[in-house]
Amino acid sequence: MTAIFKVRKTPATEGNAGRIDWRSRVAALRNVPPLMAMVWNCAPGFVAYSGALRLLSAGTPVAQLWITKLIIDRVVHAISTHQTHNVTQIWLLVALDLLLAMVQDIIARSTDFIDSLLGERFNNHVTLKIMEHASQLDLATLEEPVFNDRLERARAQSDSRLALLAAVGRVSQSVVMLIAFAAAVLSFSPALFLLLTACVLPVFFNEAHFATLSFLLTKTQTPLRREMEYMRVLGASYFSAKEVKLFGLDRFLMDRYRRIANRCYVETRGLTARRAVTSSSFAFVGIAGYSAALCLIIYRTLSGQITLGDLTFLAGAFYRASGGMYAVFSGLSVIADQALFLTDLFEFLRSKPAIPPSAGLIAPRPIRYGFEFQNVSFRYAGADRPVLRNVSFRIEPEQRIALVGANGAGKTTLVKLLTRLYEPTAGRILLDSVDIRDYILDDLRREIGVIFQDFVRYDMIVSENIGMGRVHQIDDLVQVQIAAERSRASRLIERIPKGYAQMLGRRFDGGVELSGGEWQKIALARAYMRQAQVLVLDEPTAALDARAEYEVFSCFADITKGRMSLLISHRFSTVRMADRILVLEGGEIKEQGTHHQLLGLQGRYAELFTLQASGYR
Repeated sequence: MTAIFKVRKTPATEGNAGRIDWRSRVAALRNVPPLMAMVWNCAPGFVAYSGALRLLSAGTPVAQLWITKLIIDRVVHAISTHQTHNVTQIWLLVALDLLLAMVQDIIARSTDFIDSLLGERFNNHVTLKIMEHASQLDLATLEEPVFNDRLERARAQSDSRLALLAAVGRVSQSVVMLIAFAAAVLSFSPALFLLLTACVLPVFFNEAHFATLSFLLTKTQTPLRREMEYMRVLGASYFSAKEVKLFGLDRFLMDRYRRIANRCYVETRGLTARRAVTSSSFAFVGIAGYSAALCLIIYRTLSGQITLGDLTFLAGAFYRASGGMYAVFSGLSVIADQALFLTDLFEFLRSKPAIPPSAGLIAPRPIRYGFEFQNVSFRYAGADRPVLRNVSFRIEPEQRIALVGANGAGKTTLVKLLTRLYEPTAGRILLDSVDIRDYILDDLRREIGVIFQDFVRYDMIVSENIGMGRVHQIDDLVQVQIAAERSRASRLIERIPKGYAQMLGRRFDGGVELSGGEWQKIALARAYMRQAQVLVLDEPTAALDARAEYEVFSCFADITKGRMSLLISHRFSTVRMADRILVLEGGEIKEQGTHHQLLGLQGRYAELFTLQASGYR
């Protein structure tokens, strides 16, 4: 347990491995075009409508500021010429300004409405793409910790994706506004425009620098935050509650969570404090620049070079141009930084399965010769020694094979090779004399029904739990009931309140929790629902009591009739009814034969059988 909960040193804290420079940020911008393509494909109408609204919104402030200038100039002119009785144009301009303010408000609210719908729709679209791509990846890839860190970031970065979409919209809108306001400032004084640029650039580079550091910190903390989430789940979930209470683990888990959380907090606090101090310093530069520009504009007004309306327009234009320039630069920085976060998403979507879905042959129906393992070896990535070594055997049609051996002997790994969840490190597996890699992957798996020892407990209704075995018939209650009868789960289902419509598990309201043995009967029904030519049972009665086990295996011959079956069990009372028993030890087949033949050999099987039988005397 200590090894599991050990606080790891994250890669980015070691040396310069986690350093991200401007080149990395610019390179990450390549993620923006495919993202925008995804957005367009998701909702082209929303994107077009949002773009049009932003274009209108960008032009409205310029028009409002110009109208304000005209109003002031006409008021000053009316007062200076004593023509205050002729102010019709002034009131028309005021009405127009009011109308533009109302239009601006409508546009802003409409833009927010469209963007919220677009964000929701796009987030759902990306989530489905992640689910779809994850389903295509092989088991070995999904089990890698580094890959899981990337997958977690890809899943958790929906806020980043939406922030990037908003940033692209804001930058587009700010560019239009900046062009208009900057043109006004530039026409008045090129020096004033240079002053504007000099005030904004330092602030932009400072924000960009800390945005990069923030991204880097988020990335390096991903393993720690995954560990925090695991502590939270262990400490506050019904599935772990019994051991947590009995073993007194609550304080241990909380202390472990607190230690990791404090580390993340200290790192985040340090970065946030540095950012606040430096940002305040650079903000003073901007304030000083704006004050200098305002003084220059006032001086030109007092000297009669420009009108009071010009002063109002230029002061507003300078202020808004500086804000617009900062918005453009900071928006581009946000886009670059959010594009870094998108790297995880697109790297995940570009990842290829180590076991590609083969195109070509469909699985034989019926299977004529069966499966043959030819010198099959397998080694897990990073393991010192192989789990299986030169394993060779056959499974013929309608034959019942049992696998026995100690834990870690490679029994379940062999099943995963048979179902192409893993690929052999060496050797090959044939089906009807054809390498199984030449068959269409989904079609091959369709002919194999498996119940693993660590089967999934779906928090769904009973009929769906069973129907998952043949998902295109999940609503066929007759087939579901037949599968339940064969697994002896029907008696259990009759006892629960809503029968086949009963929600299982505690995740959702009205759910009923089952015992381990009861869940195993449901999982067995799911395997029988498969109606496959090959039935693989990995410790199918491990959680059943003696009577339930007897009931299941009393009809074992009927269940496996007409099918190849592969049975893994530690209980020799179960495996003795198999046609042939394979004894795995140290990744190799040490013995094989019928129950009586193996007892006669007086080898490993006989030793294990005698040890187990002595426990019942």
